[in-house]
Amino acid sequence: MICCLNPDCQNPQNPDGKQFCLTCNTPLVPLLRNRFRVIRVLSDEGGFGRTYLSEDTDKLNDGCVVKQLAPKFQGTWSQKKAMELFSEEAKRLRELGEHPQIPTLLAYFEQDNCLYLVQQFIDGNNLLQELQLGKNYRDWDIQSILLDLLPILKFIHSRGVIHRDIKPENIIRRKSDGRLTLIDFGSSKQLTATVQKKHGTSIGSHGYSSIEQIRDGKAYPASDLFGLGATCFHLLTGISPFQLWMEHGYSWVKNWTDYLRCPLSHELAIIIDKLLQIDIQNRYQSADEVIRDLSKQYTHLLAPASNSSLAAPLKKADYPKKYIFLRNLLLILGTIVFLGLGEFGYRHFHQIQTAISSRLNTPQNSKANSDAVVHQPPSTSLEKMALEKTIAEQNELVSSVAITPDGQTIVSGGNRVIKLWNIAKGQEITVLKGHMKNVNVVVISPDGKNLVSGGDDKTIKVWNLSTKKLIHTLISHTDSVHALAISKDGKTLVSASDDKTIKVWNLATGKLIRTLKGHAYWVRSVAMSPDGVTLASGSFDKTIKLWNITQEKPIHTLSPNSQTVTSLAFSPDGKNLASASRDRKIKLWDINTKTEVRTITKPDNNVTSLAFSPDGKSLVSGNRDCTECNQTINHNIKIWDVATGEELSTVTGHTNTVTSLVFSADGKTLVSGGEDNKIKIWRFSQYSRE
Repeated sequence: MICCLNPDCQNPQNPDGKQFCLTCNTPLVPLLRNRFRVIRVLSDEGGFGRTYLSEDTDKLNDGCVVKQLAPKFQGTWSQKKAMELFSEEAKRLRELGEHPQIPTLLAYFEQDNCLYLVQQFIDGNNLLQELQLGKNYRDWDIQSILLDLLPILKFIHSRGVIHRDIKPENIIRRKSDGRLTLIDFGSSKQLTATVQKKHGTSIGSHGYSSIEQIRDGKAYPASDLFGLGATCFHLLTGISPFQLWMEHGYSWVKNWTDYLRCPLSHELAIIIDKLLQIDIQNRYQSADEVIRDLSKQYTHLLAPASNSSLAAPLKKADYPKKYIFLRNLLLILGTIVFLGLGEFGYRHFHQIQTAISSRLNTPQNSKANSDAVVHQPPSTSLEKMALEKTIAEQNELVSSVAITPDGQTIVSGGNRVIKLWNIAKGQEITVLKGHMKNVNVVVISPDGKNLVSGGDDKTIKVWNLSTKKLIHTLISHTDSVHALAISKDGKTLVSASDDKTIKVWNLATGKLIRTLKGHAYWVRSVAMSPDGVTLASGSFDKTIKLWNITQEKPIHTLSPNSQTVTSLAFSPDGKNLASASRDRKIKLWDINTKTEVRTITKPDNNVTSLAFSPDGKSLVSGNRDCTECNQTINHNIKIWDVATGEELSTVTGHTNTVTSLVFSADGKTLVSGGEDNKIKIWRFSQYSRE
């Protein structure tokens, strides 16, 4: 499809090959500036232009956002002001886009009497979309949001820029790592400038913008902090500040706690209350001040909770143990120190956090500089793992790994390519190219003949492992493919996608058999029972659904699940299902009774992947980084006793999120992939308790 760039076109989508728009007869532009392919409209800017989802052909069709300015009324004050703001936004992005949580400016140019600004595409939902999808924001969620956004505000304010439009729609949570990104600098301005309001103009968004912005047209760092407070209020209550502003003006902020849906800690309530002060003199003046008060909150929480008319305090039992608060206090204090170091600070902040956390979480008797450290509990262990080999990819994210049934070859998926590795030598065998975007998942058929891959390009590809040739490209999903499963007999392929659907395919012919619908949000995990009929799926809608793949509707929903389901695995006998979710719990389910058998809860769990050993006695889990957690999560691998739920051992080796785990058929080898661009090969051995 080719998209018409006329901002007034009512139906801009056109088939490829057309020279003129079928709706408005405007000449079609295949590539803007011979580089950017416009795919579809993202939003309409009220007659001044549109924002488009596009692809950058100079960067292997990476996603990007093209903002168009096409003012209708030439020579008017509105047109001049729009052009001025558009140019200023480009300048701001050029200056600020070096920050990893601000979109990068890719291009700024004029073509066909329109101005175009091209910036990095941030793949994810904004906070308002999360709220509309049913996310229930609690105390710890807001703390996480504040700690993620305040360093960004600190950075832009230190560059003399005020955003002026902080609200949930302008904060996107990236799919790739869960970090928050601040977008839309169209209203931003320099600290030294004062924009005087004129009739018909608005500075920021009513309800989120401070009184000095709305009344006087002036903005300061404290003005952005009011918007941050209003954003926290909206997420906690589900009530739009704009609606309250229309009904009550600014008076709603005086009794904002009356709208809370759940208790809020006394300390956090005080912080939000100061963010929402109408009088700028009573408000926080800098992001640093808020960070410091957040750091004080942790020390206050170590003491008995106090009563407050602001909000009901959390019960003492709701707080983590004291060592967790000490660790978080050190991390936040570290934030204050290193943010003060400017560019070095924000570029190395994540590494600094990891270093502090590692020191606080590593036992004193662990060996320094060891590539893999195994921590055994006091009781006799059934399982032991030792690192045999590390395969380092250069700047290549390892999103998924698989191992051939003969145990001789590893397959990895990542940045648009699939690689095959000799497991004995740790050497690359070949590279399979065909996907246009990231490869999210790879699986191998039980007979070892076929490799199947799925990616962000919405396609599934079936490869012949012997000839290394592409057999089929399966096209039916309308969004990224993140999970695949193959039946034990090798006849049936199942795929899951961010389009909320699961599809069942004939693996041999590549023919789509049926589409399973029932989830309300992205489906990121699937597992196939050995019977080849029962399927389990996990979703960002916080549900696990069981399916008979011959039917289009789920046969059962396993509950409760309070957070996103991240991984699923069937036991080798098909009697049990293991699930992991963002609430840091691993659950074992009895498939016959549809009941929960056991819940494993550990403060340092944040599981991305699960794998049963071939004998079904052990379950292995891999962790991801957790920026929103109240405690630091190590990127480790844990081994659990399925019969008792006991943690048998913890192995550290990856330095970033563990993305994928897979056992060899004989159970002697475990392969893990991670966001540290490494594949690790572990030897797995069993011991008796006797």
